[in-house]
Amino acid sequence: MAKEVVVTHEGYKKLEDELNTLRTVTRKEVAEKLKVARGYGDLSENAEYDAAKEEQAVVEARIADLEATLKVARVIDDSDLSTDTISIGMHVRILAEGDDEEDAEEYDITGSTEADIDAGRISDESPVGAALVGHKAGESVDVTLPNGSILEYKILAVSRTR
Repeated sequence: MAKEVVVTHEGYKKLEDELNTLRTVTRKEVAEKLKVARGYGDLSENAEYDAAKEEQAVVEARIADLEATLKVARVIDDSDLSTDTISIGMHVRILAEGDDEEDAEEYDITGSTEADIDAGRISDESPVGAALVGHKAGESVDVTLPNGSILEYKILAVSRTR
């Protein structure tokens, strides 16, 4: 059985929206590209046709991936979240050992499908996210990075994701 994927209500809706767009809009666009490319003649030497077929394969693979993810998705209920313990759906403020208070970092803890470091959203499966889950404000955690080094973070604050 596939591994359960934990998502927020917002994350689930985004996955559904992407799937709907791929099924209703993108598929039609790719089909039109294939139709136009077929009109160029000999398919064995038709770069446009090959590109459209490749795009079609990528779209269909993403659709299958989204369908599989949504089948095993578990939407977290905000009312089930403890407001003091770090879990998916929580916002954290952490400080690396040796840093000044103004260097504190803030993240939303998400499931792997919603992670986006540029938006301040880290997965509960990432090194930092996994180390933080289950801890509370005031505690310190050691984070083992992929290169083997260890960073210590102090948890300054925990709240629900905004």
